[in-house]
Amino acid sequence: MFDALQDRLGGILDRLTRRGALTEADVSEAMREVRRALLEADVALEVAREFIENVKARAVGVDVVKSVTPGQMVVKIVHDELVKMLGSQAQGISLAAAAPVPILMVGLQGSGKTTSTAKIGRRLQTREKRKVLMASLDTRRPAAMEQLATLGKQTEVPTLPMVPGQSAVQIARRAMEAGRLGGYDVVLLDTAGRTTLDEALMAEVVEVKKATNPHEVLLVVDALTGQDAVQTARAFDGALGVTGIVLTRLDGDGRGGAALSMRAVTGKPIKLVGVGEKFDQVDEFDPQRVANRILGMGDVVALVEKAAAEIDAEQAMKAAERMRKGQFDLNDLKGQLVQMQKMGGMSGLMSLMPGVQNIKKQMAGANIDESMFKRQAALIDSMTKEERRNPDILKASRKKRIAAGAGSKVEEINKLLKMHRQMADMMKMMGKAGKSGRGPLAGLGAALGLGGGQPQIPPEAMEDLKAGKMPQGLPPGFPGGAGGGLPPTFPGGFGGGAPRLPGLGGFPGMGKKK
Repeated sequence: MFDALQDRLGGILDRLTRRGALTEADVSEAMREVRRALLEADVALEVAREFIENVKARAVGVDVVKSVTPGQMVVKIVHDELVKMLGSQAQGISLAAAAPVPILMVGLQGSGKTTSTAKIGRRLQTREKRKVLMASLDTRRPAAMEQLATLGKQTEVPTLPMVPGQSAVQIARRAMEAGRLGGYDVVLLDTAGRTTLDEALMAEVVEVKKATNPHEVLLVVDALTGQDAVQTARAFDGALGVTGIVLTRLDGDGRGGAALSMRAVTGKPIKLVGVGEKFDQVDEFDPQRVANRILGMGDVVALVEKAAAEIDAEQAMKAAERMRKGQFDLNDLKGQLVQMQKMGGMSGLMSLMPGVQNIKKQMAGANIDESMFKRQAALIDSMTKEERRNPDILKASRKKRIAAGAGSKVEEINKLLKMHRQMADMMKMMGKAGKSGRGPLAGLGAALGLGGGQPQIPPEAMEDLKAGKMPQGLPPGFPGGAGGGLPPTFPGGFGGGAPRLPGLGGFPGMGKKK
């Protein structure tokens, strides 16, 4: 969602950091461009104006203009003010109340309220280990209750049985009683929505609130609606006293203005964001990490969390030991391809890496077909156990059989084997140099031309990155340091290299979309 804004701000701030000294006129001109970029991203006018005034008040000071690195100081100020605008601290759903904790879900029809209710129920049940009951109070929309019941089965979160003829208030009271009798920790109340704000909608929700006294009133808004989402938040907050906001479709192609404006305009924290259609694709909103990504600093913490969630540590250690000994066969290659897909594919990983805008643009221009990973895994699945362990026995007749079984061509097998040989050679080199400790994706990073040759990140800089701060003391070769590239200790094993993706067009198996 923030790609366009990220590109604009990145270009503006890059021009500042390249200058040896800055005048007040330089800063003022850059801030005018930043203001224009924010308004084009659909940020509320009053929010953009206050943001620029706060940045200018700090950026034109003597400490910045006469600083050794004035451009970097301005970037830090922009980062700090962006975090402040987004809410400073992450605030999750509060469950600090007597069980069952009632949580009221409100919002307009079509904002993703019912789906978000199911996602939150699953999140509380799996991550927080809470016993959750969901109840649909929507008596008007056809099949609304059936929809929540279906989602409940899919997420394995219990839903309140339907009783025809009851009003929303009656269902809410029955849900709370069922929560008490059933020993539930949380009761999620999915209220009815409307296509637009009206008095009947507000009156019904207000009555439900009086009957249940919810601990949290979560407003679900669609991030793609832009400034309309901000107006909706104001209206619901005025009538109900919203305690937090859930933004859906943050993975969409909107301009991001709603996300940037919501906290500043309403004063209410964004607690959760929907980042995909799957039930586990709802994340806590962290202002520090969002600001990092908008300014092209990546999200190291998210990458580490994703790796921890998707990668089996024991298998990863075994694979790393095999690689160190040079025992890298096609089974190992398939394991890395599957892990890459689980972590969001190449584009998903790139979006979390700091300072790789040039690489991402180069990949976008190359039209990389990410389904290539699945096709290569299918080719390996078509092989016998012996062929996977010993690729050298793959001659013409075997290749024809494998290609036919996978619905592919012999040429694709040759590309796969070439990639395997390159990665195997690199694994042997790494083994000779000792244990790398670079994680289970080191081979793919090396094959992509992102391997070694750069100094390691100082521990203090890594701590700054994990804390969502501007990293201090970065060495040459690291984004934000004296040069480009990625550090060899970067999570996931993607080592250093040039700020552009070397040899992308010639990377085995990476063709263009047809």
